[in-house]
This record gives sequence, structure tokens and C-alpha cells, in this order.
Amino acid sequence: MSASVTPEPINRFSYTAALKDGMKSMTPTQPAAMAPLVASSIFSRDAVSEAVTTQVMALEDVSVFYGDYEAVRNVDLEFGHREITALIGPSGCGKSTLLRSLNRMNDLIPGARVAGKVTYHGVDIYGSDVDAIELRRRVGMVFQKPNPFPKSIYDNIAYGPRVLRMPKSQIPDIVERSLRQAALWDEVKDKLKESGLALSGGQQQRLCIARCIAVQPDVILMDEPCASLDPIATSKIEDLMKQLADEFTIIIVTHNMQQAARVSDRTAFFTAELDEQGVRHGRLVEYAVTNKIFTAPADERTEAYVSGRFG
Repeated sequence: MSASVTPEPINRFSYTAALKDGMKSMTPTQPAAMAPLVASSIFSRDAVSEAVTTQVMALEDVSVFYGDYEAVRNVDLEFGHREITALIGPSGCGKSTLLRSLNRMNDLIPGARVAGKVTYHGVDIYGSDVDAIELRRRVGMVFQKPNPFPKSIYDNIAYGPRVLRMPKSQIPDIVERSLRQAALWDEVKDKLKESGLALSGGQQQRLCIARCIAVQPDVILMDEPCASLDPIATSKIEDLMKQLADEFTIIIVTHNMQQAARVSDRTAFFTAELDEQGVRHGRLVEYAVTNKIFTAPADERTEAYVSGRFG
């Protein structure tokens, strides 16, 4: 069993930051060398232990429904403290659906519901006493397409802290710190009053990341954050993710297997399976440290996918 750190409650009266400092750091161990399916030099993250040692979020027998349709079926997963976890698999296997269940974004879709248990530091996030807005502050999200507000760069970052009624005197420092953390400060520090929509696509995505971290989340969800970006902008976002993992837990959906290998500590492979009635359901096939998934997967379906034989 992995250890779990209990933060302050996410009930309807709590708007304080989740505890991040002082959590136990994980002791890296090097997985055994395997015959590679991809070049070993692509793995740029330090190895982590085979098992999650400090659990931040977990799914227990989770299924996600849209009406009567079961889009994702019976998933069990753990996400570790200050690790990057990649969710990979072919289109239509439920990766983004599952990601949205981690901060209750599916609540906004009529007919969507979650069965099973999703926990954040041991707290069932679908419990009746959990404030979904506070949860989304602690478990932030960055979407596939950059979506800056039609406001100035400064106001994009200051929006969340203002909504949370953080002291006005602190907001300039929060804006600068967030932009620095998103590796954007040097590019925009002289044009903070200009519209965020005037930035390039890659800059807009980093602006959205800065806006997310301005409210001091514990976990950052990223749904294909580089899908609409060019290779140079993608490289900057990947470098940024590795830097942010020193402070945040990151869970990313990606169709780019090389990206998963470059940036993630652990990888979960999903596929779509047909039931007896011929209906497709997303299923988790395998979850392990990234090096193992790409060099010595335990399931032949994973090997077929990462080696390019399907998907």
C-alpha cells in the first residue's frame, strides 16, 4: 500500500491551499534493463520506484457513464506525489473522459456519472460534502486548445486569485511568480497589459498553465496540451512539465508516445474493447513505470500499441 498525506478538508467552507510542502519524497530505483521497443536514450525523467510510495489521487473500480453508455469500465489507478503520469491509448478509449473525472469536470455534462471511488488524499471527491469548485482549484486543468480569457495577460493570471479573494497586495507577486513558473515571464513582462489572445499558440498554452498554477493547485491535469502546437512550442511545454513536476503532481493525456516516454514517470495504457453486444468500452490494460511500459510491457496489447502494430 502507498502512503497518503492528508491535506485540509475540501468541504464547502474550505478555500485554503492543499498541503504540499513537507510531503515525503520518493526514493528512485532503477528498473531492470529490458530489450527496448524504443531507444532508451529517450527517457529523460529519473526512474521512480515500481510502486507509488506517496499517493495523491486514486481510482478504485471506476467506471464513467454517459446516460446508459459505459464509456470507461472498472479502472484502478494510483497517482504519486510530484510524479508525471501519462495516459496513452488509441482514440476513443476514454482517456480524456477519465481525466475529467479527476476534478469532476464531467459534472458539467448532462447525463454523465461516475461509479466507483475517486479519492484525493483519501477523500472521496464525489462525496456530498465536497465542494467541486474548491476541488477544481486544487486539481487544475489545462485543455487541448489554449483558451486564454479575452483579457490582458496580467488579468488572465490575476483572475483566479481575485475570485478566491486573495489579498490585493499579493496579486502582483502571484502574477509574476506564476509567469516565471510557466517560463513565460521574460517574454511578456513588458506587455502585461496586452491581450492574452495576441500571444502565439505556444505562449497562450503557457499562459493557461500560469493561470492554472496561480491558484496554488496540488495536481495539474493536462488533456493533450501540445496537440495544436508546433514542435518548438511542444518542446517548451515538455521542458516546462518536467520543471513543474518538482512542485506539482501532473497527469497528462497524450497520443504522442515519444512525448509520454520523454516526460512521464509512469504510463497507463488504455484500449477500447467490444462487449457481447458489440459496444465499445474503454479499459485500462497496463500501468507501470514508463521505462517498463516502453521496453518490457507485460501485456501483448501494450507491446502491439507502443511498437506501432495498431492504434
